[in-house]
Amino acid sequence: MIADSKSPLQRRLIKAGIALLGAGIVVLLFIIGYVLLVLAPNLPSLDAITDYRPKIPLRVYTADNALIGEFGEEHRDFVAIKDVPQVMKDALLSIEDSRFYEHGGIDFRGATRALMTDILTAGYHQGASTITMQVARNFFLTKEKTKTRKLTEILLAYRIEAALSKDQILELYMNQIYLGQRTHGFSSAARIYFNKPLKDLTIAEAAMLAGVPQNPARHNPAVNPIRAKQRQQLVLKRMLDLGHITQAQYTQALDEKIQISSSQQFEAHADYVAELVRQNMYAQYKDDTYTRGFKVYTTIVKAEQDAAYDALRRNVMNYDQRHGYRGPEAFIELPKDEDDRDDAIDEALLKHPSNDMLVSAVVVEVSPKLIRAEPASGDTIEITGDGLRFAAKALQANANRDLKIRVGAIIRASQDGKGRWAISQLPEVDAAFVALNSQDGSYRAMVGGFDFNRKKFNHVTSAWRQPGSSIKPFIYSAALEKGFSPSTIINDVPMPLTSADTGGQPWDPKNDDGKFDGPITMRTALAQSKNVVSVRILRAITPQYAHSYLPRFGFDEAKQPTNLTLTLGTGSVTPVQMAGAYAVFANGGYQVTPWLIQKVTDARGTLVTETKAPAVAQEENRVIDGRNAYIVDTLLREVVRTGTGAAATQRLGRKDLAGKTGTTSDAVDGWFAGYAENIVAVAWMGYDDPKSLGGREFGATLAMPIWIDYMKQALSGKPETQRALPEGVSFMDGDWMYNEFSNGIGIKTLDMDVPPTDGATPPAAATPPAG
Repeated sequence: MIADSKSPLQRRLIKAGIALLGAGIVVLLFIIGYVLLVLAPNLPSLDAITDYRPKIPLRVYTADNALIGEFGEEHRDFVAIKDVPQVMKDALLSIEDSRFYEHGGIDFRGATRALMTDILTAGYHQGASTITMQVARNFFLTKEKTKTRKLTEILLAYRIEAALSKDQILELYMNQIYLGQRTHGFSSAARIYFNKPLKDLTIAEAAMLAGVPQNPARHNPAVNPIRAKQRQQLVLKRMLDLGHITQAQYTQALDEKIQISSSQQFEAHADYVAELVRQNMYAQYKDDTYTRGFKVYTTIVKAEQDAAYDALRRNVMNYDQRHGYRGPEAFIELPKDEDDRDDAIDEALLKHPSNDMLVSAVVVEVSPKLIRAEPASGDTIEITGDGLRFAAKALQANANRDLKIRVGAIIRASQDGKGRWAISQLPEVDAAFVALNSQDGSYRAMVGGFDFNRKKFNHVTSAWRQPGSSIKPFIYSAALEKGFSPSTIINDVPMPLTSADTGGQPWDPKNDDGKFDGPITMRTALAQSKNVVSVRILRAITPQYAHSYLPRFGFDEAKQPTNLTLTLGTGSVTPVQMAGAYAVFANGGYQVTPWLIQKVTDARGTLVTETKAPAVAQEENRVIDGRNAYIVDTLLREVVRTGTGAAATQRLGRKDLAGKTGTTSDAVDGWFAGYAENIVAVAWMGYDDPKSLGGREFGATLAMPIWIDYMKQALSGKPETQRALPEGVSFMDGDWMYNEFSNGIGIKTLDMDVPPTDGATPPAAATPPAG
């Protein structure tokens, strides 16, 4: 018998080793059995990735492809892997899975190390997930950190590798991964963080995005720029080590200063347009609206939309400046501790966010000659000199406490082109602007209010307001059908009306300027917006006839009165309704229906719906005689040549402008409606809670400047147009009239107590008015 040469200790170690090996085998067999019998049969179907349908938001564009709106829980642009720039792929794989194209879905060295560490420590500490494993997790699993989930992830990774090519897997990952700021996929992240397409990323930017997936909260460039920079440096070092970039490129990328966009940037200010599209799409597609990747192309023109937005904002601010400073928006107490003070300022400004160029800030130092204030950016704004003039009274020692600017006051400031700051304020008044193609009714521009984020109510489509004198051209149009002509003489003298005349309360209509000019032509009466003359005309043709005449222009008959105040605009209209109505005069007598959406495509670019522009000047759409439209056009051109709208001609320097001002009683609403070339546009200003805009304010001072500023852009480079004279119109008695009324049966005078005075016909009537 051979003696055992092993010592007792060695024998114990061998037995322990055998026992440990046996235990390991048992554990391994248990794991294999668990995987085969429990996990494998219950793996989810791969349909979600083999038939990948990413949730892509609704996007809205102008007619010339400028992005103006996006709606959906996830910001995502699907980009095929062939269109992903190589630098983005290199950056991502360098930090996430450098052996992606070499392994079969599992990086055994990393995965084995991670799994053993988890088993030995009875916890979850290691990751070592490949791109394929991350795809499995993102599509099918929760973020719960357990060994069972890890095993399931590995099994799914094998199945994914068997079902898809490497490029397909990488394509899924790069379009699905969450990257902070509600962005999914690298293309969307490039647009949100850097405001540029994926193909234009620099090495430094690509490396910064590649660093985000590990921890989108910690490495988010917009929220944590310092940590994002640190992570970017690791990515760049890996790219250098793997030979994807040179030393020179590495050094340049490290030094590159990256500009992070704090919020999503659209290419034009058209929030009200985008919201109108969203409502329309949701009515048809419900929740699919936000996930199917619809692209909606509107009829809006970017340059004109920008001009409309700027014109409305600028002129609302001009009105607000004319009517004085109302004081700070609020006041806060500033703690003495610097950190506490910064927290208090940040909290206050969250409740008073900046509004485009109107920056909100908290005053930290103030004197009659200087204001220092801190905006949310943490910089310091200094306001001096002319920048203080608007709020001079609020800086006086004896200023009312609610008006006075003091430390802790929340104010607004704006900056001019030279970087100088000035006190400003958010206006209380609101406004609206809409422009249509007068031939086919398509929208060219729409601004539904001063600021969409503050007030989402669209005044263009939904604000029913009194039109004031802007309704008069339609009454004059009705009068032409009753034998009136622009040369008809009407007595502009007081006309007190009794209860018998009005059917109600006695009424003594007045002109806005309080003056009476005696006998004047109908042309002059409209140009000067004479109220009394308009009442006389309406009384002659009857309110009932005029009331039944208005619907042919698209006005809601139920919202118009059937009494003599109709001609002064006491009914209700919306700005877009008014634009459609003036389009009838602009296009020769045809009613148009405003429309906004040209076409809709899906995520693959397939056409879903398309709206063909309607044929123009179709007789079935004619609502007034072409002669009527022509004569009213000459009247509206007179308004902007010699009348209340003359500033339009002076500022734009064109002879083909036509339009009408409108001011309601007590200047509660201010309007200007007009057209030139094939553009009809309407501007309105007023308070949502109706009140006077001021005793010295009129449509010409409130709304017309918006119209002029827009038209300056819209008509730029376009030649003046002249209208052809229609058949059946004659030039007699110094003006145009229907042929059938030229034999003396037309109305020559109205309510004349004295014969016409010399000069009653304006000098311009000696020659045919411009048509």
